[in-house]
Amino acid sequence: MSVILNIDKRNAVLKSMIEWIKKEESALLEANKKDLEAYSGDDIAMYDRLKVDDDKIIGMIKSLKELTLLNDPLNLERFQFEHENGLQISNRTAPFGTVLIIYESRPDVTIEAAGIAFKSGNRILLKGGKESLNSNLILVDLWHKALRDNQVDTDWVSYLQYDRSETQAFLENPIQKVDLIVPRGGEKLIDFVKQHATCPVIVSGRGNNFVYIDAEADLQMAVDIIINAKTTKISACNALDKVLIAADLPRKQQFVQNLLLELQKSKVEILTDDAFSALEGTTPIKDESVWIEEFLDYKIVLGQVASLKEAISKINTFGGGHSAAIITANEETAATFMNSVDSAAVYHNASTRFTDGGQFGLGGELAISTDKLHQRGPIGLQHLVTNKWFVKGNGQIR
Repeated sequence: MSVILNIDKRNAVLKSMIEWIKKEESALLEANKKDLEAYSGDDIAMYDRLKVDDDKIIGMIKSLKELTLLNDPLNLERFQFEHENGLQISNRTAPFGTVLIIYESRPDVTIEAAGIAFKSGNRILLKGGKESLNSNLILVDLWHKALRDNQVDTDWVSYLQYDRSETQAFLENPIQKVDLIVPRGGEKLIDFVKQHATCPVIVSGRGNNFVYIDAEADLQMAVDIIINAKTTKISACNALDKVLIAADLPRKQQFVQNLLLELQKSKVEILTDDAFSALEGTTPIKDESVWIEEFLDYKIVLGQVASLKEAISKINTFGGGHSAAIITANEETAATFMNSVDSAAVYHNASTRFTDGGQFGLGGELAISTDKLHQRGPIGLQHLVTNKWFVKGNGQIR
């Protein structure tokens, strides 16, 4: 790898990128319009992720501005030790080298994820989906303009315009060094990358998030949280898919009827287990496999559990390891739930929609990892680093 760009240079490129996005906003919207018109699928989540509008452009600029304000994540001393022979030994953060980001439909990844990887001192390889090609090519051109403005080689950000077979060949036998791969997309994309990659992969996993309504829940709070988590952005991996309701919930029938009315206002398809299958306007689930599905759609499952223990077991069996919430006034019950559920983010009396790098104070995210190595949940600037040992001596031998 070439010499790492100093922090002033990295920040200068990010600031130039902000100005280029502002200048070329109309060109970006026009390119995205072509992508939207060419998209022939019926996946509403894919379409929502593909679309670039004024709000998304504002979000791109905001993420870059926040990045420029964050401290340099490189060369931070994490450990220091003086050997008995006088050696000075320390461990410091370092860039991975070259990061390949493979993603579907989301042009904003070309800004937010690439920006985080760039400020972390890494070279970037971008492989977007064919459905967002026009948008991505415009954005990569803006990256190159921002790099040239600051006398930085444009190969710090590169776009791989490959089809599926070419991508597979590159993963199996890269024509250049790749140190880390981050797939951003559905399970098929993730499985494809994991199957063919020859270097470490951070899995930006599926959602399939759960909420458990405990017997001591505030019922209006529970309804508000469920509606927010399910309906505000169905294309997000932090959206809600499954609701587990305590069998001994007071005023359970009233709560469920109120919840159904609110979900139906947003035209959410409601699937139920045996406990709620007689409810009007719902559809009984056909088999247990539905519990493992991530919907990314206006669809939700309501089920009943006999205990906190059963709720935890069900979430750990079927959940995606992303986010899970409990609604309860009982702090001890909440603590048991949060310590026992095996998810990257666990919530007490709050919507799962907050699982996001920006919302968690990270200034954006590269991905939301459901793996446990090397970082879980939103991966921000400070997480997109590896480490290196520095050993200073004056002639010591062993």
